Amino acid sequence: MTNFSESELDDIRAESARAYELDRAHVFHSWSAQKQLTPMTISRAQGSRVYDGEGREYLDFSSQLVNTNIGHQHPKVVQAIKDQADILTTINPAHVNAARSEAARLVTERLPEGLDHVFFTNGGAEANEHAIRMARLYTGRHKVLSRYRSYHGGTNLTINVTGDPRRVPNDHGDSGVVHFFGPFLYRSEFAAQTEAEETERALHHLRRTIELEGPATIAAIVLETIPGTAGIMVPSPEYVQGVRALCDEFGIVYIADEVMAGFGRTGTWFAFEQAGIVPDIVTFAKGVNSGYVPLGGVVMNNAIYDRFADSPYPGGLTYSGHPLATASAVATINAMADEGIVENAAKLGEEIVKPRLEKIMANSKHVGEVRGVGMFWAIELVEDKDSREPLAPYGGGSEAMTDIVGKLKAGGVLPFVNFNRLHIVPPLNITAEDLNAGLDVYEAVLTNADYS
Repeated sequence: MTNFSESELDDIRAESARAYELDRAHVFHSWSAQKQLTPMTISRAQGSRVYDGEGREYLDFSSQLVNTNIGHQHPKVVQAIKDQADILTTINPAHVNAARSEAARLVTERLPEGLDHVFFTNGGAEANEHAIRMARLYTGRHKVLSRYRSYHGGTNLTINVTGDPRRVPNDHGDSGVVHFFGPFLYRSEFAAQTEAEETERALHHLRRTIELEGPATIAAIVLETIPGTAGIMVPSPEYVQGVRALCDEFGIVYIADEVMAGFGRTGTWFAFEQAGIVPDIVTFAKGVNSGYVPLGGVVMNNAIYDRFADSPYPGGLTYSGHPLATASAVATINAMADEGIVENAAKLGEEIVKPRLEKIMANSKHVGEVRGVGMFWAIELVEDKDSREPLAPYGGGSEAMTDIVGKLKAGGVLPFVNFNRLHIVPPLNITAEDLNAGLDVYEAVLTNADYS
């Protein structure tokens, strides 16, 4: 917790006012109608807290875009960036540099045997873009299957692979992408009554999709192990295992998108570990270095690696394996291991988040479901529990959601909101005290909410 002096507050306010003025004059924001924006200014951040343009403090229950897994301004990561800047700030990726080599070692050591080679990118969208390119070149096929209610990036290809409404204005039907329904028992597309039924029917639907699209035309299935922004719908291990089996049966590359769920967010280094499967390709970003410097990557199995052993891979990036980015990844992974941050996420999720959200659900007329694992949870807000009508439409907002978010902020919490959901996704190293304090605000706001 930071107590600013009056002179420091004056500086923050002046700096923030100038930043806001310049932002509105010159900055084009993503996913937004530009003239309708009144963006929040963040002036400082530390640990699990951020500070606005007035110096007001908020517990960051969003981890920004669910990427600051190690919290803000972690001293070991900040120092690693400073130290690397003194040695080598940037270099042609054709050359070897020590930070990239060590980052690759640390990433692959946390993956199953046979996933031994990393192609570094600048973020998750590029990672998925290149993963799909590799799969297409490896198989000689073009189609890609992905689920509705998913997010895979904002490039021309990955926005089409995405299965949420942001895809629609960019989708012209010529990207080679076919979408399918994944398991989501609370809003089942399969009239299922149990998790076992949902799993069985979702896998049958996927099998039929593959068969009707023509297995020999399908290069890859791209699957967020646990869909993130789309709703944190945790699949059964049997579903993930079933997707792996279908890929094996039909010679399809299994791409596990671990951009949001990876690097400890779910209480294990990678979410797919919890299903006991091994993907052919793993994509990552976000938590690998908490976004301190942009970084992502593609890890491929040896068969895909061998496809390019003697035939050049037709792709590259000026900043692939950037020294500052990979140095921050090295520091992040080592700090997470040394400080037990992944274990902390599992412990706090099970012992604090789960029971507290279940209590909120029991006492709030508008909480239809809570779901999640580790430090990766969603609160499904509904008009009423019987109808399950979302408190905001899919793809939109509502006055009720705006009111709830405003009250959470007034209580000193910065939330993650998407349509009718609130996601509980704070840094993985948040203290139990801060976690409970933030959840106190959610409990007060949601228990008292009445939008009948």
